[in-house]
Amino acid sequence: MNNSVSNKRKIKVNDIRFDKKVVIVTGGGGGLGRAYALEFAKRGASVVVNDLGGTGSGEGSSSAAADKVVNEIKAFGGEAVANYDSVENGENIVKTAIDNYDRIDVVINNAGILRDASFAKMQDNDWDIIYKVHVDGAYKVTKAAWPYMQKQGFGRIIFTTSAAGIYGNFGQANYSSAKSALTGLGRTLAIEGGRKNILSNIIAPIAGSRLTETIWPEEVLKATSPDFVVPLVVKLCAQDSTENGSVIEVGAGWFSKLRYQRSQGLALGTKNPISAEQIAQQWDKVCDFTDADVAESIVDTFNAVSKYVGIDLLNAKK
Repeated sequence: MNNSVSNKRKIKVNDIRFDKKVVIVTGGGGGLGRAYALEFAKRGASVVVNDLGGTGSGEGSSSAAADKVVNEIKAFGGEAVANYDSVENGENIVKTAIDNYDRIDVVINNAGILRDASFAKMQDNDWDIIYKVHVDGAYKVTKAAWPYMQKQGFGRIIFTTSAAGIYGNFGQANYSSAKSALTGLGRTLAIEGGRKNILSNIIAPIAGSRLTETIWPEEVLKATSPDFVVPLVVKLCAQDSTENGSVIEVGAGWFSKLRYQRSQGLALGTKNPISAEQIAQQWDKVCDFTDADVAESIVDTFNAVSKYVGIDLLNAKK
């Protein structure tokens, strides 16, 4: 394991540094974003604090939130600059990094809003704005940063999903589906960027914020402080980190990597027609996770099917 004391040097506090590195934090004006910005600055990074300054439901704008965090960073001698663009204008956010620091090393896609409603009551604009902020925003910022990371042969990208995005949650069809989309985006970019040392990971944080402070009691907000999430992101963005394409739940001092499993399944073959009734009669085999395989890539899916049909689907040619 990466943290094994037996074969790795002991990591000291503040040993992970970001000197001469440039970090973009979207939604950096409060909550998790503010905590990220402050910690990376304390570890030597130059930070672009992006925040539109709107409400938790995506209305309005203000420069105050980003400016406050920049001033906090400068007060302890750190380096930071504010950006007030919506994440939909990701190219402008990255331009701020390039204009001020001439590079971009880390992108933390943290900006988000909520428009909760049951599916029956959800309006189209509630669906659309969630996708614009969470999915389009993460795409736009990352897309603009990508060529700079490719050129320098280094990049670290964090996407933010949630438990709702992994498991679903009542009243959050828009939010959960958008967060699920970020998992697919992050895992794909991990594949495409890994060879260039551009590593992407996805976190599912349980953290108190302005989006939860009105519904969670004080003791829960304290236990789920953003301070318990930040260390994971620092570790994932480190120069020598090798973690890539992972989905990690984190909160209240707890860190857990998720993985997919595939049952051995039901193989009926392709020589004869198959009926729905045949599947129904043996449905327990489809759902039996005894001796389940770990499913880590699309290659695993093709290999699993190939085993039963006797055809190498990956290498089949016309």
